[in-house]
Amino acid sequence: MAVPKPKQMPLDEAAIVDEAILSRRSVRAFLPEAVDEQTIRDILAVASRAPSGTNMQPWKVYVTTGARKDEISRAVLDSGIRAEKVAWDEYKYYPDKFFEPYYSRRRAVGFALYDALGIPKRDVNQMRAQHDRNFVFFDAPVGMIFTIDRRLNHGSWIDHGMFLQSIMIAARGRGLHTCPQAAFAPYHKQIRPVLGIPDEEIVTCGMALGYEDTSKPENSFRTERAALEDFVTFVR
Repeated sequence: MAVPKPKQMPLDEAAIVDEAILSRRSVRAFLPEAVDEQTIRDILAVASRAPSGTNMQPWKVYVTTGARKDEISRAVLDSGIRAEKVAWDEYKYYPDKFFEPYYSRRRAVGFALYDALGIPKRDVNQMRAQHDRNFVFFDAPVGMIFTIDRRLNHGSWIDHGMFLQSIMIAARGRGLHTCPQAAFAPYHKQIRPVLGIPDEEIVTCGMALGYEDTSKPENSFRTERAALEDFVTFVR
């Protein structure tokens, strides 16, 4: 009995999906142009189709604009706690000590960003100022804070990440850009009272959403990706 061939997506549709994925990147300067609420709702509704184990859907989103978004920024920036000193007391994004090949990749993207901005390698003050732009959502009109129930386990964190990626791809399909921002996570004590986030939720990250400001140099550089041979093994 002949085995039916799997149905393939038409080439033009595949190209649309590929373009949304390939054009997704962390944009670090946005235009002030507003994003209407219905568009935000549409993006989140589409992203909610992300897979999750036994359909648990382990994600929550706090969407902010205007004065409330600014309140988050002030709460973090006025805390007096520098990013290099803040405690990652809910979860750790990075290892205590970097090792190869991750160390070199991390350094490369940092150097590329600062080079695009004309910031010398040892200019700590300018580096700090650029990092602090995270906390104004890089001037994006929409700032989102994501949380997950602390009682859940590692599998749900994987699902949570797929939800985040789905938001970013859905945004590209609407001509919008994003920047996922783990930098918000250790400032959960400052963010919680602003948004009314209960203690059982862990702040996982923030995300800026809006229209890219193509005139800004920080949006001019592109990160590289490893060759397929570096991370794929075909076992035959």
